[in-house]
Amino acid sequence: MTALTDTAARPKARGAITQSIADSLIVTKRNLIRMMRIPEMIIFGLIQPIMFVVLFSYVFGGSMQIGSSTSPQVYREFLMAGIFAQTVTFATAGAGAGIADDMHKGLIDRFRSLPMARGAVLTGRTLADLVQTTLTVVVLAIVGLLVGWRIHEGVPKALLAFALLLLLGYAFSWIGALIGLSVRTPEAATSGGLIWLFPVTFISTAFVDSSKLPSWLQPVAEWNPFSATVQACRELFGNPGVSTSDAWPMQHPVWASLLWSLLIIVVFRTLSVRKYRSATA
Repeated sequence: MTALTDTAARPKARGAITQSIADSLIVTKRNLIRMMRIPEMIIFGLIQPIMFVVLFSYVFGGSMQIGSSTSPQVYREFLMAGIFAQTVTFATAGAGAGIADDMHKGLIDRFRSLPMARGAVLTGRTLADLVQTTLTVVVLAIVGLLVGWRIHEGVPKALLAFALLLLLGYAFSWIGALIGLSVRTPEAATSGGLIWLFPVTFISTAFVDSSKLPSWLQPVAEWNPFSATVQACRELFGNPGVSTSDAWPMQHPVWASLLWSLLIIVVFRTLSVRKYRSATA
């Protein structure tokens, strides 16, 4: 009898998973169509990281010392991993604002009236943001190549670096989703999504070596998930400025980046779906 019960339950569970994936893809398509109909969302998302690359490269390029070198070329290669990571994480604010806007307009209530998986609305939104982030990273890589950034460890390692970047961006988009569900307006979601990102990105190894920070800040920077991804990208791209710290994330940055991103996804997806259910109950 138990075996029959288990056998009957399996197709149902498999059907629920299939429906959840299908619903998520439908919501993803809806958000991508919306983005294409509002091209300024994509354009403005591209302009900011390009400005960061150009300004940092040409304003600070000759005044920053990386190792024993003050060469602008060395700094540009050092810089790009940090700019890539900053760009994918700053997409968090857009994710939060988009979800807050849907909540504010009552669109979430309309989704609730449909026979669809609860988490599909949030998963679809974060996947759509991941597609937009991928486009931004591609454009940013082209700009980086134009200003002198180069890949020295081959295409496979470079692709792994980009995969880690996108995984980090996807993980942080779930933090944005939770913020978007917790505030009342898109404006508050944008502000709330950016305030905490500045210390996360700047108290890291993105723009300076952790040894240059005050001693009490060094462990914070070295165990920062953002730093792990930046360190991993520098190693995989073969760029200068790889930290020599003895901290585990700095010694094993690829694994640290992967583990941090997966942990953030598990924790904040769980919290976001729970918040979504209570906010729309």
